[in-house]
Amino acid sequence: MSGEAGTSGGDFGDDLGVLTGLRSGKRSFYPEYVRSAERLECAVQALDRISGALVRTVEGPRTLVEAVVRAAAEHLQADRLLLGIADGALRAARPRFLLLHHGELVDDEDRLPPAAREQLDVIRARPWEIELAPAGPGWVRAPMTLDDEPVGGIVGWPGDVQVADTDLAIMRVLANQAAVAVHNSFLFHAAAQLRGRTEQLSEAAAQQARDLAARNAELQETQRRLVEAMQRQALDDERHRIARELHDTVTQYVLSAGMTVEVCRSELAEMGPQAQQVAEKLAPAKGLTQQAVERLRAAIYALHHGAEEPPGSLPVLLKQLSTVHLSSELTVEVRVAGSPAPLRPEDESSILRLTGEALFNVVSHAGASRAVVQLVYQPRQLRLTISDDGTGDPAQLRRSLKLSSATDLAGRHRGLANMAARAQELGGTLGIRRSRMGGVALQLRVPLSSTREVMS
Repeated sequence: MSGEAGTSGGDFGDDLGVLTGLRSGKRSFYPEYVRSAERLECAVQALDRISGALVRTVEGPRTLVEAVVRAAAEHLQADRLLLGIADGALRAARPRFLLLHHGELVDDEDRLPPAAREQLDVIRARPWEIELAPAGPGWVRAPMTLDDEPVGGIVGWPGDVQVADTDLAIMRVLANQAAVAVHNSFLFHAAAQLRGRTEQLSEAAAQQARDLAARNAELQETQRRLVEAMQRQALDDERHRIARELHDTVTQYVLSAGMTVEVCRSELAEMGPQAQQVAEKLAPAKGLTQQAVERLRAAIYALHHGAEEPPGSLPVLLKQLSTVHLSSELTVEVRVAGSPAPLRPEDESSILRLTGEALFNVVSHAGASRAVVQLVYQPRQLRLTISDDGTGDPAQLRRSLKLSSATDLAGRHRGLANMAARAQELGGTLGIRRSRMGGVALQLRVPLSSTREVMS
């Protein structure tokens, strides 16, 4: 048993030696085993600290370097520990060195102790010597490599603590992994900065695109207005030319015809009863020529109202229309209620022409002596009413208007059909009813939502 026990004990000792690195059967075996176990536990703790330090890459290179320095110092139980990066290596890494001195982190060269400065010079200028050069008394060194190239090192002052090969191996692992982590941390933050810069550039490009689109829209609107202004100017020039020709030729011809008819009537009145009958037949011609002159004057006014006169509001235009468009036998009153709303020029022009058409019909067909143009601005609609005291029949006019929608009229009610068409173009309605004055009332209703547009 004892032999077997001895053999067994010898085998156990060999196995334990293999596991712990001990080759001893002496009584000092157990204390050495305890020290080895302690170093193994210390190594495991150091590796745990290393992993905790290296996973802090996302917090930036500075935080990572500080964590590595503290982990290495704690493993070596050192009061001073220096981590440095060689000149030309990891160019973007910051800080280039860091010293833990009695719990305080130092990155100012002016505050470095002479021994630490000497070791930093070696790390910077000759990083390949960190592991090869013999260590001085009281400190240990471990190289920092990346892709098999020396990029820096770690120097510790463990004091009276005996440093084993295991501790140096852990220091090398820590230094090498720190080099990789610092490099990756820089790449991570560089990529983050690049992403941020890319986002800023993308947003700036998007804003420039929006600004360009807005400027392009403004340019197109300006170009459209310029083309419209040029077209209006060309139309105004042509209207003035036509107005001058009407005034200088047609109006004079009609006036001459009227004067000739009046002279003939005067002469026929002195020639006897038969001639008197002929003179009476010419009497309507005088009225027709007078109406023709008035109509020509209204047309000339409408043609002249262009670029030479500043456009007025719709109420002002209606009042001007009532004074120049009609014969002196018809009195026209313009009434305005509500707060005037700015309309598009083409809408005002349509409303003005519709009113002129209605008043001309009053003069030509209604036999009225008085008319009222009432313009009412309401929150959601514009209401225009042209009333007279004539002899018109609203029911007959409604039938004529209904008939005009199915046939092409060329007679006296063509103007009524034109007014209905203008009302439809404005998105409104045209109604015909009996006026309080006894004649006919034409009422136009136009929703302001379709016509209101501030003129710019």
